[in-house]
Amino acid sequence: MPEPDRFPADSGVLSVWPVAALARALRPLGEDARVVVHAQEDSTNATLLQWGRDGERRPCLLVAEHQRAGRGRAGRAWQSAPGDSLTFSLGLPYQPADWSGLSLAVGLALAEALDPPGTSGVTPGRAAERPRLMLKWPNDLWLVERPGAQGRREGAEAVGEAATGRKLGGILIETCGQPGARWCVVGVGLNIRPHRFEGLDTGYACLQELDAQAQTSETLLRVAGPLSAALARFAREGFPPLQQAYASRDLLRGHEVGTGGSTPVNGLALGVDASGALRVRGADGAEHAVVAGEVSVRPLPGKGSGFGTGSGSERAPGAWTGTSESPGKRSCVCC
Repeated sequence: MPEPDRFPADSGVLSVWPVAALARALRPLGEDARVVVHAQEDSTNATLLQWGRDGERRPCLLVAEHQRAGRGRAGRAWQSAPGDSLTFSLGLPYQPADWSGLSLAVGLALAEALDPPGTSGVTPGRAAERPRLMLKWPNDLWLVERPGAQGRREGAEAVGEAATGRKLGGILIETCGQPGARWCVVGVGLNIRPHRFEGLDTGYACLQELDAQAQTSETLLRVAGPLSAALARFAREGFPPLQQAYASRDLLRGHEVGTGGSTPVNGLALGVDASGALRVRGADGAEHAVVAGEVSVRPLPGKGSGFGTGSGSERAPGAWTGTSESPGKRSCVCC
């Protein structure tokens, strides 16, 4: 029997979700993929991880209209609001040859679905400008404002001489063991409508600034197919074929950054290598490859690159996770 798009009144689900169409969009991951929509969850990532530990083997997209305890790296609180934010997680048995760069591949798939190449502010007779939806290594989506935009949005931070930017979304990837594979959970949070949150250190951007008609259910259908296809391709080919496309949306490249961890590096971000590691040229001229688990990306004091902070970590067999927030700060999306 087809799964309904409308839910019983006592389910608490407020929106109409295209469940059948979403299930079709997941087919690159398996014909038995299913879609579950809940009115509320503490954390969609935590729920799907538990399902994986309990033996779930079918790919599953879990959507929560509201998350009571959304979280980022190290259990930090992430904020969302029903209808204003889209929060979902996709769980599946997953065994790529190399996990390196997975969060970059996920971010690229989301960015290209929401802000397709060649559509951001192209002026006839001029070369296409860089996309407005950029990727901040290792796992954030930032909306970049064009030079000469009307005023500067509250919370916007400079991202070089040409633009300012604010955080629109984030990714949290976690895994647990299963016989013969890992159970991988890809959590995504996207800001859809304007909303005021207190205490954010990365500003607040929303998808309606790119698409005034954007809504949560439509946005999920828009990204589900590309995300599924990207995960299937990554399992076969890894990150190297995506390196060039990622470079076109790389927010950090060309800016001064500092990295944390046991061996801090200050220097110029040169982009990412074929494994997805962040390349940084230090003050001594040597190039360093920064991998998740070592990094807290920060603009150097006085350098003026000013795009906030970021951190990432690897869990289990190298799944890329993390947030773009300072310790003790809060971010505006959750998984």
